[in-house]
Amino acid sequence: MLSCKELVALSSDLLDAHLSLRQRVAVRLHLAMCYRCRRFIRQMRLSRAVLRQLPQGQSAELDALAARLAELRRQQG
Repeated sequence: MLSCKELVALSSDLLDAHLSLRQRVAVRLHLAMCYRCRRFIRQMRLSRAVLRQLPQGQSAELDALAARLAELRRQQG
């Protein structure tokens, strides 16, 4: 059975439907037994849906905002 760490490592491929049959079965088995990982995958799906709703033409502004937030976090930490 997959560990939570292994599931997280496969999560992008899971969401992009790039897993082999064996991996899909292992992921489904793990998700059937692990509430935290089910919640994690649900949050990842929600994040992807939100990101798809963002306007496309503002990437420079978003990049600048992300850089500023990262700088603030470094200063606080």
